[in-house]
Amino acid sequence: MNSFLNSNFLLPRQGPNHPMSRTFIERKVVILGSGPAGLTAAIYASRAQLEPLVIDGPQPGGQLTITTDVENYPGFAKGIMGPELMNEFREQALRFGTEIINVWIDRVDLSERPFTLYGKESQDAEDVTTEIKADTLIISTGASAKWLGIPGEEPVPEGLGGNGVSACATCDGFFFRGKPIVVVGGGDTAMEEALFLTRFASEVTVIHRRNEFRASKIMADRVLGHEKIKVLWNTEVTAIHGSKETGVESISLFNNQTNEASDHPTQGVFIAIGHKPNTELFEGVLDMDDVGYLITEGRTMKTNVPGVYACGDAQDSYYRQAITAAGTGCMAAIDAERFLAEHEEGSDPDAVKAGA
Repeated sequence: MNSFLNSNFLLPRQGPNHPMSRTFIERKVVILGSGPAGLTAAIYASRAQLEPLVIDGPQPGGQLTITTDVENYPGFAKGIMGPELMNEFREQALRFGTEIINVWIDRVDLSERPFTLYGKESQDAEDVTTEIKADTLIISTGASAKWLGIPGEEPVPEGLGGNGVSACATCDGFFFRGKPIVVVGGGDTAMEEALFLTRFASEVTVIHRRNEFRASKIMADRVLGHEKIKVLWNTEVTAIHGSKETGVESISLFNNQTNEASDHPTQGVFIAIGHKPNTELFEGVLDMDDVGYLITEGRTMKTNVPGVYACGDAQDSYYRQAITAAGTGCMAAIDAERFLAEHEEGSDPDAVKAGA
């Protein structure tokens, strides 16, 4: 069991109904996910002396841990490496008393407070080893970019992800100033990425596997009419080539109408086939949009279940930036703090709302 499970827990139950011992934890604030949103929520909650528990997801630190240079996060004039930035987030949260554990949350029960989260040692494990009771729950499970699943696409060092391969033009477009790049996709996301990248790239090639875009007409027309953008129709990317030293050098293409294969020189590959929020755990319980992004109430981070909050890319389908994720993490923590204060006996809700 993870060594972080070291305080505020009940003794494991054992016996015929519990073939494996369980660790029982109780917390006022439990934060699911440890990217910019989750760790910012932890910083605010721990400074409010709520002793939050952060549960690492399958990718501790979130998507920034597979990003190289981050140049648009305020406070770092010379830029900072993604993993280093997230380590700073983590250390700051720990400094104020946040506890972090690494378990795989298999299911949740949000039918009553305190909420219950059931954790296993890994996704493939069969037995629940950790049971967590939460007075409030902050969901910051993020969203994952959809990938092609082709050679060369994996994050470094296995592939060129983060070294010429990206899923975020806003994050990485600046690094491709004066370079030829390609954008893979045919929806509005791909159109937005391609148009944005024309500010930096010498030329943008949009590669789409069909003979027409799925994007809205206005977005498609903008791309088709742009002098720096050309389109390869009925074409699929089958591999990305390059090296650690040079980054991306070329891609392999396959025309699905002529069955012709070819190589295309490029120095950057932007995969723009959409994102999938990591919210499957809450399907049928929390309100979501058609894609799976959690719906929050007005300008707050409140979900449809009182005491449950969502922040970061799990509820933001539009901005998807580290700085906006951190902002919503702050908001979720404040929402949770006020909820707890309002539900304590003898508290003055008006004082809580007017304070801080």
